[in-house]
Amino acid sequence: MAHYLGIDIGTSGTKTLLIDETGHVVAEANAEYPMEQPKPGWTQQDPEHWWAATKKTVKAVMKKSGVDKADVKAIGLSGQMHGSVFLDRDDNVIRPALLWNDQRTADQCDQITSAAGSREKLIGMVANPALTGFQAPKVLWLRDNEKRNFDKLAKVLLPKDDIRRRLTGDYVTEVSDASGTLFLDVKKRDWSKALLGKLDLSTDLLPRVVESEDVTGTLTKEAAKALGLTTECKVVGGAGDCAAGAIGNGIVKTGLLSTSIGTSGVMFVHSDEPNVDASGRLHTFCHAVRGKWHMMGVNLTSGGSLQWWVDQVVQGLAGIPSSKRFEAATAEAEKAIAGSGGMLFLPYLNGERTPHADPNARGAFVGMNLTHDRAAMTRAVMEGITFALRDSLEIIESLGVPVRQIRASGGGSKNVFWRQMQADVFGKKITTLKVEQGPAFGVALLAAVGDGAYKHIAQACQATIEVAAETKADRSAKLTYNKLFPVYRSLYGSLKDDMHQLAELQSTN
Repeated sequence: MAHYLGIDIGTSGTKTLLIDETGHVVAEANAEYPMEQPKPGWTQQDPEHWWAATKKTVKAVMKKSGVDKADVKAIGLSGQMHGSVFLDRDDNVIRPALLWNDQRTADQCDQITSAAGSREKLIGMVANPALTGFQAPKVLWLRDNEKRNFDKLAKVLLPKDDIRRRLTGDYVTEVSDASGTLFLDVKKRDWSKALLGKLDLSTDLLPRVVESEDVTGTLTKEAAKALGLTTECKVVGGAGDCAAGAIGNGIVKTGLLSTSIGTSGVMFVHSDEPNVDASGRLHTFCHAVRGKWHMMGVNLTSGGSLQWWVDQVVQGLAGIPSSKRFEAATAEAEKAIAGSGGMLFLPYLNGERTPHADPNARGAFVGMNLTHDRAAMTRAVMEGITFALRDSLEIIESLGVPVRQIRASGGGSKNVFWRQMQADVFGKKITTLKVEQGPAFGVALLAAVGDGAYKHIAQACQATIEVAAETKADRSAKLTYNKLFPVYRSLYGSLKDDMHQLAELQSTN
């Protein structure tokens, strides 16, 4: 039987899984690696960690599965979006890769907007405004701040596409991940020569662009040996992690939206047309579905905010081992009342993207009084994260994009209490899937399509993905959150100037 690998190059680690042609997950493995934060708001990683994790997890999956290497017909690649791997002419990595949540490029975003003629003209060219996490401003940052490194620059690749280079020896990306570079004309699904020209950058710096299910090559002898596979194994385009996760959730037709709470938070909705938010609050990207698009709201520090709270603050849960702190903290939060007694948390711990696009946004507790305790504060953190997701949902619906079903994924879907909170805050039913494997599963399905096991990705999703359960909104909690949400939305505007002053002070420390 044919089998397919899905490899997801995440921020904290790589996940690899193996499926058979029916979509059954045969085996999976994970490998973690560090992230560097040399300054506040700066994030980077050594691409060698990704390659080491890829080799380790593929070998582990093959050993666990017992599947013959000749039966692995294709690989799909996913990964953290927007990152920048800088290569010289000999394919040497010039410096650590700048990541999706890196905030050092505010000046370069202004440069790009100015070069385009205005924010509106930029959105007209590439469907999105310039944001600090995107790849294009990272390239300009390198040019402005590390000239010696820029002079060596021959290619810029996204994280998963650097793994592809090591697998096939070719420079290729696909439309969903390329959409997050800011270099792509999203409507035309190809590089924007107009913007590149205005930035005085050559298309030679960039890989060729294909559709997500297209075969981009086969494994080199070296890669096949390193992974324990054959040179007949294909590598398909794959997808950025958001689109890959959406594929894994079956978000491949109009009316379906996925909500994902991992390190970041994502609201992802399928679109048959390239609908563009003229205000630039939402991303409009190419979908991993051939000839389709999606709209997406992204919160930079969603699950990351709760992780910070639990790891850095809630360390004193007596007698609770560190592996159980998350469950203990959320169980404690469940005992607090909906709305946390009128206390709100702004989850802007590393800037924000949707809807504010502000690298200098900062987190805050607002409304605290002497009655609030640790449980209420934990609940407020979770509610603040969920309110941030509702920001995106309301923008999506205001643009006339239909939302008939919300499917939850990521860490926020696995916690029953948090699923209920999402239903209450959104005021809509939340559905979950029988098996939720995320981006790695999505690109494994794309690999199956590329190999011919399915005619197209919609067919693959229909055959392999099934809804398991739904969570309905609690009427009382819904009313409470509807009263609090307008206050939450107003706080950023009220505190913005103070946030920026504090961010400036932090940058000098």
